[in-house]
Amino acid sequence: MQPLNLPPYAAKVTCRDGKRMIFDKLRRKYVSLTPEEWVRQHFVNYLTVHKGYPSTMLANEVELSIGQKRLRCDSVLYGLHAEPRMIIEYKAPTVSLTQKVFDQVSVYNLLLHVDYLVVSNGLLHYCCKMDYDNQKYLFLEGIPSYENI
Repeated sequence: MQPLNLPPYAAKVTCRDGKRMIFDKLRRKYVSLTPEEWVRQHFVNYLTVHKGYPSTMLANEVELSIGQKRLRCDSVLYGLHAEPRMIIEYKAPTVSLTQKVFDQVSVYNLLLHVDYLVVSNGLLHYCCKMDYDNQKYLFLEGIPSYENI
């Protein structure tokens, strides 16, 4: 898989029925190794090992519903009282982080009303802090450590 702009880690990769799989430590199972999943697993490792995020407060593939429509957040960070604090959207390294990607994560936020939105394709990472009182958001220089959110 493609090298990313994230710290390397010893990913558990295996092959089942001719299909490459990677271990997802949050879901505690092997999942299909796609380019987007490669980014997700590296980013979760980055958050937990390098930024101090508790893995017990992160969830992958969080399902949301708007009427009959079902959506799925790539990752969500929860707070001490199980309230959503951060939505993280991943794309494959070959996917540009366009306005469409930010619109996608914004739709999720209409339901979750989080403090932070993060978008990453493994090469570029963007984080913004929401300011609901002033109806705006602020792009941060990097991904904050857990103690700073």
